[in-house]
Amino acid sequence: MSSTSSAEDSTILVVPGTDRLEPDEPGTVTAGIARKAAVAFDAAGARREAVVPSTVAGQDRPELQQVIEEIVESGFVGVSLRVNDERGEWAGSAGTAELGGTAKPPIDGHVRIASNTKTFTATLVLQLVAEGRIGLDTPAADYLPEFGLDERITVRMLLQHTSGVFNFTGELYEDGSVVLGIPAPGTPLGKEWVEHRFETYRPQELVALALSKRARFAPGAGWSYSNTNYVLARLLIEKVAGRSFAEEVRRRILDPLGLSGTVAPETSSEIPEPHAHAYYRYEENGEEKIVDVTRHNPSWNPCGGDMISTTRDLHTFISALLSGELLPAELLAQMCTPHPTGIPAMDYGLGVFVRDLGPDAGIVITHNGGHAGYATLMYSTPDGAKTMTASLTCVDDSVMSIGVPFQNAQQKLLTHVFLR
Repeated sequence: MSSTSSAEDSTILVVPGTDRLEPDEPGTVTAGIARKAAVAFDAAGARREAVVPSTVAGQDRPELQQVIEEIVESGFVGVSLRVNDERGEWAGSAGTAELGGTAKPPIDGHVRIASNTKTFTATLVLQLVAEGRIGLDTPAADYLPEFGLDERITVRMLLQHTSGVFNFTGELYEDGSVVLGIPAPGTPLGKEWVEHRFETYRPQELVALALSKRARFAPGAGWSYSNTNYVLARLLIEKVAGRSFAEEVRRRILDPLGLSGTVAPETSSEIPEPHAHAYYRYEENGEEKIVDVTRHNPSWNPCGGDMISTTRDLHTFISALLSGELLPAELLAQMCTPHPTGIPAMDYGLGVFVRDLGPDAGIVITHNGGHAGYATLMYSTPDGAKTMTASLTCVDDSVMSIGVPFQNAQQKLLTHVFLR
């Protein structure tokens, strides 16, 4: 449920034909996105000194309220939306904070941001690249020799999902074969995950599991979304910086930007108040069971999907990132340079998707995420001036029955925010 690719934290991902993509020969769609992205970033550079509109108190945007109410009716428990654009800021919510309740979701409540964590992680790696402490095209094994990584896997490939390394939450291969990983929501082992959701995983054991499985392809020979890449990125950050990921993200991003609602929880199962609740559904002995999984130990997906934030903080983060506050211009451009994924009009940079919304809206930079009943959207124009961030809660399950409504919800929001 992560983005249009269905590249979710826990979901086994299939992108037909990606094993056969040639990264040095992008297709027509990718080349077009690359050209549009370059133009967009050139324009962004000229606008970075412009004044961003301040919040408009009591903005009346009934069309936005209507669309989030329609999203709730499609099967979600609750939705919170925040839009920042030329008209200022609008925020609202619909549905309920809990199943069977009457209170609306908090407009700026805390939410597990799932794969949006990857954008924070990639930003930290690129900051260390800017300082000359990491080389983007240096073999990751040079920094993490203890894992016996293929020497052809570079740091760039980890951030770009082109390493070919097995996804420790499971893989579905093009020949139809399935190889399971650890119990995780949104996989055939979802019930087991619910039963063991307070278990602690060490990043090293997740990497070891992944490396014990066959790779999807030779390093650099394709694209495949793998949470393992970002566990390795976390270990790389900690090795080079000499601090935990939680300390480093707080020191380099959260404190400088004033993101007081954002947390890297590590092994803590708690989520700060206020927050909406998330649920997981499974069958046992022919009986449907729905479990509140709001509290769980997120160490099963370290740095690939474990952080907690708010729609306000996600807006501040993506806007600051794309306006050049966190990275030098050259590295920001590399972060947003599209690499082919096999998904039409949606390619991947370094920790972000680069999506082409067509001639009326152009390029947006995004990285959504979803797992265990929580989903988050984070979209921005390339200059960071116009953003849309949202949190959604639902009753999740192993077959991802909420998947199609989630895709439809994204499209509705994109249409109302970026295409009108």
